[in-house]
Amino acid sequence: MNAKRGRVGKLPPPVLERLVLGLRGFERREVMIGPSVGEDAAVIGWPAGRFLLAASDPIVGAKAGAGRLLVHVNANDIAAKGGEPAYFLATLIFPSYGDEGDIALLMKEMDEACREIGVAIVGGHTEFGMGYEKPVIVGTMLGQGRRVLRAESIRPRDVIIVTKHVGLEGMTILASDRPDLLKEILSDEEMAEALRWKEGLSVLPESRLLRDVARFMHDPTEGGFQGALQEVLRTARLAAEIDSDAVPVHPITAKVASLLGFDPLRLISSGALLAVLPPECADEAIASLRAQGIEVSAVGCVTDEAYVEEEPAQEELWRLLELPGGERA
Repeated sequence: MNAKRGRVGKLPPPVLERLVLGLRGFERREVMIGPSVGEDAAVIGWPAGRFLLAASDPIVGAKAGAGRLLVHVNANDIAAKGGEPAYFLATLIFPSYGDEGDIALLMKEMDEACREIGVAIVGGHTEFGMGYEKPVIVGTMLGQGRRVLRAESIRPRDVIIVTKHVGLEGMTILASDRPDLLKEILSDEEMAEALRWKEGLSVLPESRLLRDVARFMHDPTEGGFQGALQEVLRTARLAAEIDSDAVPVHPITAKVASLLGFDPLRLISSGALLAVLPPECADEAIASLRAQGIEVSAVGCVTDEAYVEEEPAQEELWRLLELPGGERA
């Protein structure tokens, strides 16, 4: 097929088998029927006494490393619900003038990321479509959980913590896709460090340590820490006292934020985990995280006041990605 002429529709079975169906992530024995031509759905043997967890997210702002990011942002949602991500489905729609190399690269990234965290790729959909200028990629992750974590379980005096540092995901996207912006601000060593952060976008390690004691956990995606906090408190119908100075902002992120004029607390932050802990468990949980080399900060506590509706936190990344090269606030 000549990609320059454009093509529309599902991948032909031979191309699907060559580029997609062999990349199945981690091999899980309970997957009875996985991705295959002619099979409309996966079949998975399910253990008794567990909860099925499901989450779905797209990737819309990233280019480089989008396949890995797609896996991790969906896996993080399962981890934030106290579960183990296990099964992944991806819908991939490419522009009609795209080529097979785009599919191969994206599938390779997803396969590698899934293998690293023990997730099987069990299905999805891949096609070339008319009317698209950029790939549209959407993931769905399924997982298993033993508890149900609800925001309604949050109580006054509960402690709010954040792992790693905020703006983590947004900074890795800027470093990968807009190095022209950051190279005027950061040294080569700082750029290299920001790029390495993409290896720390999974919250599985900290969620495994917290899931048996946390009241609630949340993956701070669009709107960053501020947006995630608003969402949690709105659902819990409670307010919180937050020490803004205690919210962990890496010096590299702070430097870029100062010169580009954005709020790092509103920068997309998957890879950090926001958790709400009972006060009697907080110190031990924080010590356990630090013992495993996981950075964590206590940033505030829940109060007994009612949540007051406020304007949703606006995500900073989209404006930054559109800045002309060399532009500063």
